[in-house]
Amino acid sequence: MNRTSIAVFFALALPIARALGADPVNVNRLPADLVVPVAEEGEAAPGRRVFAATPGWEGTAVRHVTYLPRDWRPGSSLPVLVEYPGNGGYRNDHGDVSDGTPEGCTLGYGLSAGEGFVWVCLPFVALSPDGGREVCREWWGDLGETKRYCTATVQDVCRRFGGDASRVVLCGFSRGAIACNHVGLHDDAIAALWRGFFCHSHYDGVRSWPYAGSDRAAAVARLRRLGRRPQWISHELDVGPTRDFVEGSGVAGEFEFTAIPYPNHTAGWVLRDIPERARAREWLRRTVDGPAPRER
Repeated sequence: MNRTSIAVFFALALPIARALGADPVNVNRLPADLVVPVAEEGEAAPGRRVFAATPGWEGTAVRHVTYLPRDWRPGSSLPVLVEYPGNGGYRNDHGDVSDGTPEGCTLGYGLSAGEGFVWVCLPFVALSPDGGREVCREWWGDLGETKRYCTATVQDVCRRFGGDASRVVLCGFSRGAIACNHVGLHDDAIAALWRGFFCHSHYDGVRSWPYAGSDRAAAVARLRRLGRRPQWISHELDVGPTRDFVEGSGVAGEFEFTAIPYPNHTAGWVLRDIPERARAREWLRRTVDGPAPRER
């Protein structure tokens, strides 16, 4: 059975299995049609993922990862996908793993298939006791420093590589999905960077987490900065709790809710040819190609 036949088999078998009450299929068992390029040292070039430090952080241990799409050319003006990773140290019985690093990100490559978008994977930044700065693998690190690195990096990438500053979409998985609002809408200045938001698996305010400001009231205050900008919101198996939170917030945004029909806590579904990925790509194309939405 070839790769296409296997994909068709699972696409047909999954609804039948769910109707019969069988356990959902593990998405890691589906064939992937994309493989995320490995991050490496060196200069940015089309089709390469490379480590970089934003000016002002060169002497620190903080780095992000930049991918220029295969169709990138000097003078290009392309939309930008900015992605935050999940928490590190995560592993479950389904084979899902998250290492908490920028190089471990997946969403941007699956959504773009490596073309048409500059893709930037950002770190959360921690301050060490000796005053140094380093990549934080769990939660936000120093939130002020994390925001400064984010803003400076988006501006630098747009300037150096022809990113269209009016078409920057913030993406994230798990911790990164929460960060879309917790970091990306934390104040008016950083909120102004984004054209839209792609949040997979978890969402700011739906439940309490072990850090200040994870409560519902604080999350709703951040969400009010969204305006009419679109958000894709997905979760494994059931997106209902997030929908209930958003609909109860009183914020009338442009939300698209999607349940991903697999039990996996992973962003790896975007590397598979499944209907939900097609919907996600359609949402992304509408977001960056349509009229600019209002921030308020």
